[in-house]
Amino acid sequence: MFGVWAPGEDVSRLTYFGLYALQHRGQESAGIATSDGSTILVYKDMGLVSQVFDDAALSSLRGHLALGHTRYSTTGASTWENAQPTLGPTGAGTVALGHNGNLTNTEALMRLAGHKYGTDLSGELGRGSSTDTAVITTLLRGEPDDPEPSLVRNALAVLPLLEGAFSLVFIDEHTLYAARDRHGFRPLVLGRLPAGWAVASETAALDIVGATFVREIEPGELLTINEDGLHPYRFTEASPAGCIFEYVYLARPDTRIAGRSVNSSRLEMGRTLAREHPVDADLVIPTPDSGTPAAIGYAQGSGIPFAQGLVKNAYVGRTFIQPTQTIRQLGIRLKLNPLREVIEGKRLVVVDDSIVRGNTQRALVRMLREAGAAKVHVRISSPPVKWPCFFGIDFATRAQLIANGLSIEQIRANIEADSLGYISLAGMIAATTIPAERLCAGCFTGTYPAPVPRAAGFTQPTLADLEGT
Repeated sequence: MFGVWAPGEDVSRLTYFGLYALQHRGQESAGIATSDGSTILVYKDMGLVSQVFDDAALSSLRGHLALGHTRYSTTGASTWENAQPTLGPTGAGTVALGHNGNLTNTEALMRLAGHKYGTDLSGELGRGSSTDTAVITTLLRGEPDDPEPSLVRNALAVLPLLEGAFSLVFIDEHTLYAARDRHGFRPLVLGRLPAGWAVASETAALDIVGATFVREIEPGELLTINEDGLHPYRFTEASPAGCIFEYVYLARPDTRIAGRSVNSSRLEMGRTLAREHPVDADLVIPTPDSGTPAAIGYAQGSGIPFAQGLVKNAYVGRTFIQPTQTIRQLGIRLKLNPLREVIEGKRLVVVDDSIVRGNTQRALVRMLREAGAAKVHVRISSPPVKWPCFFGIDFATRAQLIANGLSIEQIRANIEADSLGYISLAGMIAATTIPAERLCAGCFTGTYPAPVPRAAGFTQPTLADLEGT
């Protein structure tokens, strides 16, 4: 997500470039909303940022503040109706909203919204939209009989009701808003422009548009930006537990989270892997691009030369984020091709960031053997993923996770590698320099910092629970 408040600037193009820097966070759809002080316009479609927007579209989006979003689905189908930003009425005007994360009490929130406005919620969510984002947008309408409607007051009433992960950027006709859940699962940062302000999911997007990093939006904070300046509000007590998978895979390496360089964390993960799982080999090669920093770190830690043994097609999206299993399986062949002259006859250490389902690694090992590799030793810069993510990463069900029920030796045999080594949980956490108690590692441990919708041990809040909050 990216938001900007900058009177006199071309806010739609600033947002376009900000989204370009964040394309890795979602490739299914893209959208931009702008306001000129009286009207909010939204332009969105399925596809990459470069496919959705052209010069004519950006020229039509005029104003002094803007919001942009790229999406990959964790709840709701991958359809135009679920593309963001969403748009909805409020007692004070209109709201356009973008959301990064995943709520865990959406059903209860839908019941609350339907009860509050006395209507079938499916008609309120915009042509059948099924996302938690649309539910938030509906609830921000506020009280139907409020004599002095205020989106700030609406937000401060709604945000404490939301459970799970949410980093939000939204606008009305005059103000840019940013909010982050009490745990801060997903990153959200504030930057200073020469003539205004910007908020973004990652610091790399601030760099691209020439904004200076100021600070993170704090967990449990709502921030408003308008002609009266910046105004922070605390809507709940903070309990930081940022997603460690941001450091492992999701964030760009040139981003900083909680003061720590993602690239530095990944390099250290690679060095730790070399100490924990040494092997005799001729070359260290990465699975590009997310495995590259850890592979460099492994080469540094082991003394084994680093080489680029795989060529990546830069025009194929992330196989992990694609919405269907068929595309994931085909994607590895479209995305990577081995350099035979580099790897033929060599004993290889192949470094990747994670193994989720195992399909990518299995296809990769076969490709390398077909290209003449003598040995293929796989090293992974995160522990085995054994549990699903409920907070905004599409790991699907436990049954689809290869590490669920299989030993490391069984996984090695499944992907047909000569050896397999995962970094330890302690080693991965130490590489971030963030205290373990301030991180969420639930996908590795099964222990989550917030309630999750499990078959046992968790009950969705009721309508009465929400109304009494």
